[in-house]
Amino acid sequence: MVGQTGQLNGRGADLLQEKCGVFGVYGQDFEAARLVYPGLFSLQHRGQESTGIAASDGKKIRLHRGLGLVAHAYQEADLVFLKGHLAIGHNRYSTSGGFALSHAQPVMREDSTIGLAHNGNLPSTKALEKFLARHHVPTDESNDSEMMLDALRVLMTRGATLDEAIRDVYPLFTGAFSLLIMTRNAIAAVRDAHGLRPLSIGRLNGGYLFSSETCALDTVGAKVVRDVNPGELVIVDERGLHSVQLTRAHQHLDVFEFVYFARPDSLLLGKRVNEVRRTLGMHLAKESPRAADVVIPVPDSAIPAAEGYAEVSGIPVRTGLVKNRYIHRTFIQPEQHLREKHVEMKLNPLPEAVAGKNVIVVDDSIVRGTTSRKLVAMIRRAGAKRVHLAISSPPIRYPDFYGIDTPQQQDLIASTMSIKKITTYIGADSLQYLSFDGMIAATGLPEGVFSTSCFTGDYPIDIHERASDIVRVPAG
Repeated sequence: MVGQTGQLNGRGADLLQEKCGVFGVYGQDFEAARLVYPGLFSLQHRGQESTGIAASDGKKIRLHRGLGLVAHAYQEADLVFLKGHLAIGHNRYSTSGGFALSHAQPVMREDSTIGLAHNGNLPSTKALEKFLARHHVPTDESNDSEMMLDALRVLMTRGATLDEAIRDVYPLFTGAFSLLIMTRNAIAAVRDAHGLRPLSIGRLNGGYLFSSETCALDTVGAKVVRDVNPGELVIVDERGLHSVQLTRAHQHLDVFEFVYFARPDSLLLGKRVNEVRRTLGMHLAKESPRAADVVIPVPDSAIPAAEGYAEVSGIPVRTGLVKNRYIHRTFIQPEQHLREKHVEMKLNPLPEAVAGKNVIVVDDSIVRGTTSRKLVAMIRRAGAKRVHLAISSPPIRYPDFYGIDTPQQQDLIASTMSIKKITTYIGADSLQYLSFDGMIAATGLPEGVFSTSCFTGDYPIDIHERASDIVRVPAG
């Protein structure tokens, strides 16, 4: 089995990598793929390794998938080929499988009767494997998304309708998922009972749209209607939109959507992400005030937090790091010494903003610590007198098993070092993390609506056999 384990797979990245993004359109007056395309473009931040669209005209599902960015993977001829009034799309950041086109989504088998796009991860696929084994479906080369598709196909080839098949196999999906599933004439949207991954419903010119984030609905001019509820199945077909609650909802949105993953213009649980990030920075400044001359954000996700920090502290905020916005995952490897200079290729300091100054650098998280170490050294070389690092989230001490690409626990710096030792390792004059309570307070929502597993080690969805990988770490 090609599992999606949420491990780093040796890529050496020192950040929490994006999950995936899904976007779907159903409308009799649309060439649906032409709306899915800009939707996926707006969700590019959630995955840059591959992208795909499956579209149907009611008679046949057609599929196009490509490696790399949305802008590079589709040509006009592809959108002409993807004709029809319903379509689903997917941007992928893999937690396994690397760059192979065979792992791109939506996933679909040779009969082209059903397609599936998945944002999330099943930490255990044993229930699915047992089900498929009983029905003589091989799983050795399948990932979790493909096994979900195969389980649905087993029942639908025996006469079950789409909603009947989803209801029956739903208990086998033991993990985190926001799914878009399409047949030749219908689209289904499904979330796990805890709603770890966001998924929203939009309305446009009589049609319905689904998106991982509301920013993509805004992009295509759709009105945001509501979220797909945790544990809910929503189907849109020629009869319109109808839904059923498959299981009791236990809302646990991944709090890292607010901290880092989601676009700042998206709405999550009714809250604008940008405003929550500003408030994270405000709480950070209140908790651990520092004397300094300037506040510098690490672009892009830490910019609102830096603005909030500056507002409370009274220290001016300036652009001190310039981001090369065209650094994405590439299939052409750079020369070896440049591979080792990933941070320098991505960020470049402005000496005029930091030279001779005491600098507070605001970032959203520290994973392994190697990027922070290089960042601090880079700012010192640009002339900073002192470098204080301020992190707008608590220490990350536990790996994710729900779709984020995190290192194994022993490679998370906060799981093996105290804050004092981390400060020494990264070479900063001081290091401050936002407290857990401060993070929750900044959202304006109760702690109970979130998954905070990366900080607390409390996993709302059973991680089954992966629990043996976890070592409890004392706070502090």
